[in-house]
Amino acid sequence: MAKRPSSDNGLPTHDVIEEHIDDALSSRYLAYALSTITMRALPDVRDGLKPVHRRILYAMRMLKLNPENAHKKCARIVGDVMGQYHPHGDASIYDALVKLSQSFSARYPLVDGQGNFGNIDGDSAAAMRYTEAKMTPAGVALLTGIDEDAVDFTLTYNEEDKEPVVLPGGFPNLLANGSTGIAVGMATSIPPHNLTEICNAALHLIKFPGASIKTLMNDIKGPDFPTGGIIVESQDSMLESYATGRGGFKVRARWHKEDIGRGQWQIIVTEIPYQVQKSRLIEKLAEAIELKKVPWLADVRDESAEDIRVVLEPKSKNIEAEILMESLFKITDLESRVSINMNVLDATRTPRVMNLREVLQSFLDHRREVLQRCSRQRLGKIEDRLEVLDGYMIAFLNMDEVIRIIRFEDNPKKDLMKAFKLTDRQADAILNMRLRALNKLQELEIKTEFDALALKKSELEALLGSEDAQWKAVAGQIKDLKEAYKKDKRRTGFADQPDIEFDLSTAFITKEPVTIVLSEKGWIRALKGTVEDLSTVKYKDGDKEAFHVYAQTTDKIILFASNGKFYTLGADKLPGGRGNGEPVRLMIDLEDDHLPIGLFVHDPERVLLVASTDGYGFRVPETAIIASTRGGRKTLNVKGDVEALRCVEVRGDKIATIGENRKILVFDIEDLPEMARGKGVRLQKFKDGGLADVTTFKADDGLSFIDVAGRKNSVPDWNLLEGKRAQAGRMAPRGFSRTGTFAPDKRLN
Repeated sequence: MAKRPSSDNGLPTHDVIEEHIDDALSSRYLAYALSTITMRALPDVRDGLKPVHRRILYAMRMLKLNPENAHKKCARIVGDVMGQYHPHGDASIYDALVKLSQSFSARYPLVDGQGNFGNIDGDSAAAMRYTEAKMTPAGVALLTGIDEDAVDFTLTYNEEDKEPVVLPGGFPNLLANGSTGIAVGMATSIPPHNLTEICNAALHLIKFPGASIKTLMNDIKGPDFPTGGIIVESQDSMLESYATGRGGFKVRARWHKEDIGRGQWQIIVTEIPYQVQKSRLIEKLAEAIELKKVPWLADVRDESAEDIRVVLEPKSKNIEAEILMESLFKITDLESRVSINMNVLDATRTPRVMNLREVLQSFLDHRREVLQRCSRQRLGKIEDRLEVLDGYMIAFLNMDEVIRIIRFEDNPKKDLMKAFKLTDRQADAILNMRLRALNKLQELEIKTEFDALALKKSELEALLGSEDAQWKAVAGQIKDLKEAYKKDKRRTGFADQPDIEFDLSTAFITKEPVTIVLSEKGWIRALKGTVEDLSTVKYKDGDKEAFHVYAQTTDKIILFASNGKFYTLGADKLPGGRGNGEPVRLMIDLEDDHLPIGLFVHDPERVLLVASTDGYGFRVPETAIIASTRGGRKTLNVKGDVEALRCVEVRGDKIATIGENRKILVFDIEDLPEMARGKGVRLQKFKDGGLADVTTFKADDGLSFIDVAGRKNSVPDWNLLEGKRAQAGRMAPRGFSRTGTFAPDKRLN
């Protein structure tokens, strides 16, 4: 006898499969991914359920846990599901069962739980041995018709029993309760909706199969969350989400202002966004108070019982409640975004993203198929019964001969079929009939039942033969469902997002005028009000004013230094006018060998021109110079002996530069690029010295300068000074400022 060829380790060679590692990994990972997508993560568009939820409901039906029956232990339900249908751990099954029963998770719970099933604070449910459950009417509706061949069945994982591939789905569960899941390479997120609105949209789609998404949204206004809240998404955005199957909805907490007497008030939050844990939300609010992210919020309290009541106490009655809430919406979960990604398994078990109309149409198509299958099954039973009744009628009319054949013939079945032309089924029915049933064979009763079944048969045949009749029947089922839930009202409202523009950093600052003074030695202070006469302001010995700015306490103050950096100061955080103020270097990281060369109030609409001593510069939008740290924002790159020289506002269409050699150059402002950071481009060429000053002006107004006495003077024939950027320029005309600058004041001009 021949031996099997063996490998070096003694194993038969044909038992060793050689496969490249890349092919092995990719094929096995693909199988895992497909299994995760179809068996765990994505719901079926027809019944809106994942396999675990479908198996839980089917197991509960087999346990006869209908609404009219008593509850049973969840451990019993989980055991049956795990032992017969779902080859996974009991914890995952029980977790799915709990979520089906939570009124704050499911818009229409499919399971009626008894015991501790968790709460909106995030507390988990009690152990399954303590809790009990049964189905709700919505859960029963999903299973209605399952005994009438409404759906296909498949073998369970151990091939000892059968389970439904999909439920009949008499309840639009996918849109009504929504679904979430993460698979391999794809995910799904479908928010819950109002059942009445779904039914109205479905009825409209039956009547008008080509209805647009916009038309369907006349019925389905948007998501309807079990926890309520307010949707502040625009109509156009929601339309795009439903049309593409992808998008999101911004949801805010519902709140109102409550007066507590003596002019005091507090904010009461009564509904929070979907899937936000109340305890976690309050922790975040308390953390925001501790970190002073919302300086005008004094305290937060949870006074909830069965209903949610979260109290927000302001520090001052003068703050506007709307602004306080807008600030909280920005930094806490009082506002959240619920995504929509209608990625589902279609009727062929293929994952794809559907829009609103496709989801509704898939539900309706499934209901029509269930109707057809149930009708065909009923029709088959009726035909079987009619066949039997027809045989009974023949037996009744020929009772004596039937009795004789049964009593004396050797093969009564064959003789009965031959004598009365009976079918095999009719002959068996007559032979299997008990003697005591003979008294029931009354012609009137048989004929009455026969006529009733014949009428029912004709109705079912008419139904199966007419598409319009089928859609009419489906519409009737949907109307009955709508009637059953007519008392259920929409919980989530709609509102336009308030048109409140504010800076969170300044929203709670009292707006008051101040005069900011910076001395030459770098001491800064903010005097109350607009101080026109600054001659009375006192300084330290040997010090004097360098800059002064009129501002509001809500303004940002920008300091430009010779190192090319912009520093941002809050006007409300500057020291008061008493005394000499404080060194500005304590507030910003400005090196000792660099000095402030500009101080002004931030204007985001403005464009600036920055220039260095070696004659380079560029334009920079003021939105790009805000610094969020003490270190400032590096804008103009300088190194060595080169320093930043000037920062002026861009006004007009011309730029004028003057060098230390008193040569002036005028050129178009468009020749100077706009940048956010860099060295810039050459403004004017110098053989000796560097740049002395730069300014901008309108060609129609002409070039001017301010002398040491503060008088404004025009430069005659300034157009003779025009040239191209980076040229040497021409000598300043007679009468030009002796200082060799356009303005002796270094403030923004």
